[in-house]
Amino acid sequence: MASVPGLDPSSPAQLQALDRAVATLLVVRASGHPADGQRRYPRWELDNGSLQRLLARGVGGVILLGGSAAELRLRTRQLTAWAPQPLLLCADVEEGVGQRFEGASWLVPPLALARIHADAPAAALDLARRYGACTGREARELGLNWVLAPVCDVNNNPANPVINVRAWGEDPATAGALAAAFCRGVQAEGVLGCAKHFPGHGDTASDSHLELPLLPHDRARLDALELPPFRDAIAAGVAAVMTAHLLLPALDSAHPATLSPAVLTGLLREELRFDGLIVTDALVMEAIAGRYGASEAALLALEAGADLLLMPGDAEGAIDAIVAAVRSGRLPLERLEASLERRRRALERNDAVQGGRQLAAMDDASPLGALSNGPSPADRGLALELVQRSLELQGPMPVRGGPGVNLIRLDNGLGCPFLPATAPALTLPAAAGLRLCLIDGQGPSPWSGDRDAPLALERLGEGAVLLQLFVRGNPFRGRADGPDPWPAVIRQLQTAGRLAGLAVYGSPYAWEALRPQLEPTVPAAWSPGQMPLAQSEVLGRLGFAAAGHGPQGAGSEATTDFTD
Repeated sequence: MASVPGLDPSSPAQLQALDRAVATLLVVRASGHPADGQRRYPRWELDNGSLQRLLARGVGGVILLGGSAAELRLRTRQLTAWAPQPLLLCADVEEGVGQRFEGASWLVPPLALARIHADAPAAALDLARRYGACTGREARELGLNWVLAPVCDVNNNPANPVINVRAWGEDPATAGALAAAFCRGVQAEGVLGCAKHFPGHGDTASDSHLELPLLPHDRARLDALELPPFRDAIAAGVAAVMTAHLLLPALDSAHPATLSPAVLTGLLREELRFDGLIVTDALVMEAIAGRYGASEAALLALEAGADLLLMPGDAEGAIDAIVAAVRSGRLPLERLEASLERRRRALERNDAVQGGRQLAAMDDASPLGALSNGPSPADRGLALELVQRSLELQGPMPVRGGPGVNLIRLDNGLGCPFLPATAPALTLPAAAGLRLCLIDGQGPSPWSGDRDAPLALERLGEGAVLLQLFVRGNPFRGRADGPDPWPAVIRQLQTAGRLAGLAVYGSPYAWEALRPQLEPTVPAAWSPGQMPLAQSEVLGRLGFAAAGHGPQGAGSEATTDFTD
């Protein structure tokens, strides 16, 4: 191919400017902890030396995960000081900033508001706006200027292993209305929002972190179900849209949506008339990384119409490959310039909305700014209201007393953010005389091998059993409900006269499947939230303690996912 007109390959200054321009469109992953030794996921989180080198080269964005709110405020200042240009600093905080950074507000998952919306639509829309405002305000206080939310996928498939309670609805009208309200709330605080995962990841039975899902629906179905929430978010002025690593043969039988000109340029840009930032989902996810080289994937995404490249497998290799493609004429210089202009406009938009509300100067007396004493009373009240309004109860209260077993099921007990040593799910039953038995895939198996009586009851010891299930869709799990036979467990414990109570945290589908198995005399409760505040409320209703306000923050590692 001919070289790009107007670009002199013999000019070091021009080539350096091109290199910096390309680097500006990359968003790399870093730990929210400031020191290299604190990184929890060094496979994906760059060390500080690499970060400084890439930022000096011109990399324009960083996605952060892990650490406390105080560390995040320090970290965002550190990164800003290392960069010669304004940065996009973002995080996956779909459930409030406290989902990822301890000390900020951790809110119930978005699907909780869909259930409120069914009975009280006006109240749910107001709650969704306040949810966005809380998230945006706390993000801004800690130095973030971009929130990778809301999820605009319609969770119409209960078996979806990766979206689940992250969605704002199970039908397009509810999901769109609530996601748009969230967008208005977050962006009114001077923080960019991001609608994801375009054109819709809600009706998949596989996880794009692990493989490339296929969405076999025709265009009419996409228009009716998958696309409306994105239209609503665009109408609400959402600043960015994130792509999905999905194969949609009705739109493009050869390329995943992230790498498809038909999806990103034809559908999103031209048909839906979106002129904000298009950002890829993480390019290190197996749906892309397992099929394309790191540099080629980054280049194909830009060719398809993406503006920003999130977590390329090899950042420096991606920059080199894109520079070479511009020099050769494969990637038009105008395509690069259009993305740079959209990025510039997004940052200017933030500045215009923030006005005088930029992050205050850090000082020793108030290192966390407005979050120095934790979330504001209004935000604490919002978190509690959301938990209380979404709580569901069944059977007589309270749980009967006496010695027994606190049987807890969770995905992984190692570094679990919602179950620190002081979690109410541990401490309140312990205070009532229940000894802990944890099923987390790490310790001894409690299973008997008998399909009809799956628990080896002799291993539990004597006494009544409080069963607490932490079950929800999460990246990397491969399924939404886990493999355990909980209906049979409930029948077994009831037959033995040992089921004192049931608490389900997370998936409404697990709760709905188990409720019919319960005898009328068994107290039970469900909360879509899994954080300590939700535990405190659930167990308080079951009689273990008066319902209280509970801890607000999360652990520093909410999940091992890349981004979503």
